[in-house]
Amino acid sequence: MLQIPKWQQQAMRPCCQSPNGSGQWVPRPQPTTKADGSQAGSHVAGFSGRRRALRSSRPTIGCARPGRRRFCVVIRPPVEDTGKMAVVVGLVRGPLRQVSGLLKRRFHRSAPAALQVTGTDAARRGWEGVPSSRAGLSGLGGIADPGGGRVPGMILAVSVPARRHSHRQPSPRGRRQGMDEELERDEKVFLLGEEVAQYDGAYKVSRGLWKKYGDKRIIDTPISEMGFAGIAVGAAMAGLRPICEFMTFNFSMQAIDQVINSAAKTYYMSAGLQPVPIVFRGPNGASAGVAAQHSQCFAAWYGHCPGLKVVSPWNSEDAKGLIKSAIRDDNPVVMLENELMYGVAFELPAEAQSKDFLIPIGKAKIERQGTNITVVAHSRPVGHCLEAAAVLSKEGIECEVINLRTIRPMDIEAIEASVMKTNHLVTVEGGWPQFGVGAEICARIMEGPAFNFLDAPAVRVTGADVPMPYAKILEDNSIPQVKDIIFAVKKTLNV
Repeated sequence: MLQIPKWQQQAMRPCCQSPNGSGQWVPRPQPTTKADGSQAGSHVAGFSGRRRALRSSRPTIGCARPGRRRFCVVIRPPVEDTGKMAVVVGLVRGPLRQVSGLLKRRFHRSAPAALQVTGTDAARRGWEGVPSSRAGLSGLGGIADPGGGRVPGMILAVSVPARRHSHRQPSPRGRRQGMDEELERDEKVFLLGEEVAQYDGAYKVSRGLWKKYGDKRIIDTPISEMGFAGIAVGAAMAGLRPICEFMTFNFSMQAIDQVINSAAKTYYMSAGLQPVPIVFRGPNGASAGVAAQHSQCFAAWYGHCPGLKVVSPWNSEDAKGLIKSAIRDDNPVVMLENELMYGVAFELPAEAQSKDFLIPIGKAKIERQGTNITVVAHSRPVGHCLEAAAVLSKEGIECEVINLRTIRPMDIEAIEASVMKTNHLVTVEGGWPQFGVGAEICARIMEGPAFNFLDAPAVRVTGADVPMPYAKILEDNSIPQVKDIIFAVKKTLNV
């Protein structure tokens, strides 16, 4: 039996039987069966009762009161010699404190999740994420073994109570439909990247494509961005149409020589003889809780380079239409998506369901008509602008919201036409202010005919000019929020 020190016994779950006089844990006796077939002891009736009975024989360290966050360690010795397991208990308590700090972040405000570590399978499996139920812990019975049954061992189960709000199902279907239709239409199209095949993509954007098209067209690559980006560029030069997925565009810096020097400049340097029809796609910009090195917006980075086309979709309609146009384009196209938008559901209009639906690269869209001020944004901030416009509309301020869609070539004509109508301009982006997309828009407006129609200086709303902080409150204040857009609009209108 497992020896539990006295300093740990006080933290044990009440449902467990107290240790006997020798300090060993004694499982709660199983209920007996009555003559009529029912079980004695109503506490084990039903699913929840069976769960309590299951837990009663397992010593659990660090349980909190019901309704609070719980951090539980379940020790199940996989071998007869359990003397060494006491050492494991001490080793686990440190990571528990670290995990408790992570849970306070409420990453992505997602549904409850649990982390598991198995003592017997640690070398082969490592950390695994599994979903948990709303009512408690998961994985109390071990981890499923591919060979059948469950693997016993030490399990670290961490659960967070579910938030009480309605869930909207994740909908990356626009991108997936667009790629699926182009893969079916043209045999020269193929997808490669990390975990895009058997794992269905890190964000499930390529779900089902590997099963449909096989290994030759949906290709898992090693973790080497420069390597597989170079392979994709070479394939494009040979006449294929690759879709090169970066797990995040922060990793594209490992392959930026291939993107800029090999893909973007080859058509010009070959005097128009060698096109490079390739799409680089993946999540871009700030996510949540991933700090400075994984939170950069690359719109200005790649938009600065001639030879590239750069698109930035907001909703499912944008994603499907732009990915199809990008695949068919003979130029290298960088498609900057947003990780946080993968979990937002959008309705695809009837016309977007067609296999012939395309959104021309270089054309913006007016998402909301207005007369008082023009608000220009791309990617996720478009949604913030629409929220701000709805609030300001109640105060009598009508904002015209433009979804930029394409960073390069920029649809400056659409912005100029709107500014000539509203006489005011605010730009919104998640990237840094210096040399950003908003700075380019303001410069183009100042240099063009719309400048004489402005009644007030243009205002930029951008991310803070600092590396992204890790602390949640600092992170929220480093990226544009709805309140920041409202403040900028009122400042521009002097109200």
